[in-house]
Amino acid sequence: MTDDKSKVTAPRPGVAAPAPGRGMEGLDESTWMDVIQKMDEVYSQLIQDEVELEQKNAELEQSQQFVFSVMSAMSDVLVVCDERGLIEQTNAALCDLVGRGDQVLRGTPFETLMADADSAARVRQVLTHAAPPRGGEALDLNLLDAQGHAVPVDANITPRLAASGRRQGTVFVGRPTAELKRAYQELRSTHDALKRAQQQLIQSEKMASLGRLVAGVAHELNNPISFVLGNVHALNRYLTRLSEYLSAVHDGANADALAALRQRLRIDHLLADIPSLIEGTLEGANRTTDIVNGLKRFSAVDKEARSPVDLGEVVERAILWVRKGQAADFAVHWERGEPVMVNANAGHLQQVLMNLLQNALDACLGYAEPPAVWIAMARDGERVCLHLRDNGPGIATQHLSAIFDPFFTTKPAGKGTGLGLSISYGIVEQHGGRLRSANAPEGGAEFVLELPLLQPPS
Repeated sequence: MTDDKSKVTAPRPGVAAPAPGRGMEGLDESTWMDVIQKMDEVYSQLIQDEVELEQKNAELEQSQQFVFSVMSAMSDVLVVCDERGLIEQTNAALCDLVGRGDQVLRGTPFETLMADADSAARVRQVLTHAAPPRGGEALDLNLLDAQGHAVPVDANITPRLAASGRRQGTVFVGRPTAELKRAYQELRSTHDALKRAQQQLIQSEKMASLGRLVAGVAHELNNPISFVLGNVHALNRYLTRLSEYLSAVHDGANADALAALRQRLRIDHLLADIPSLIEGTLEGANRTTDIVNGLKRFSAVDKEARSPVDLGEVVERAILWVRKGQAADFAVHWERGEPVMVNANAGHLQQVLMNLLQNALDACLGYAEPPAVWIAMARDGERVCLHLRDNGPGIATQHLSAIFDPFFTTKPAGKGTGLGLSISYGIVEQHGGRLRSANAPEGGAEFVLELPLLQPPS
């Protein structure tokens, strides 16, 4: 045959081709060739499907290997359970924790990994939940490690659902919290140490400020104490005279003798003078008490407790103490006005204001005569702004950004710690306020202290 149909391809295994020139009984040659061609197409498709299947299998193996590597690399423990709570899959982190391999764990109840009955009961409750939330449930569990110790785990148990929505099992992901708790304890200890160090710095700066006040305070205390001592000595002499006169009365002296003794001892003058002596003594003692209480308020290690404070009163007390500690005279332009109440620690605020006043005075000495400070207070909505301006040289531009940095100072060595403004800045921030500095248009440096006003109870 000379046409294309005469070119018969090789028969497939198990299929016998008809002899050339002869057809199958009941079938002509063209029909048989069509059958062979269809079988060839089917065979080619089978080969192509087999190649694609092998590619899919390779991709599936790669995916499985990827999932396995991810599970092995997880630091969190992972357990996959079936609907009965039996373990189907684990990861390396869990196996290392419990000291058993994946093959050993498969098929065992998940609750057997718990270290205590309470954890096991919580796991059973979650596994038997009829309608568990899709987002899972957070539990604090204790797993039993390889040494038989309880390991606290922050766990999330999530249902594993089929396409139909039916629950097929549960996925457990947990993170051992022992390291986290230890790290938290270390962080807390460090924070406490930092707070103690900060309090020590505040107290050290207070002592430095108090040291500058010693001379003035000693002079201030000397006056009332000397006054009290003088009055007490006078009262002691009066007591001796009264005792002598009363003895004569008790001994039964006659009226003339008593009158002469009364005149010689000046009993009438004594009795008239005693009330003023007592009044002066009380006044001196009260003045001494006020000075000592002021020193105690300033120098004591204040706690964080706060109370309603009149900011104007704190300003006046700070002015008083700075004046007492300075030999040089300086002018303070300040009018108190109406009370302005803030919720604050009075001792801390007094320290801030004393630091600002002392810095202003130090900057003005040797530059302006006489040194002067202007203090003004104004309300701004729910806040109060206190402006302190001096007539000194102002703040150098390159120092404006570093003025509140710890240990930054422009004073000569031994004249300043560089902590006053830094501590003041922190105190104001703790009170919910702000402390900022600038050069005033009129000249000199200006500090603005801003604090929230005390709100009346609703």
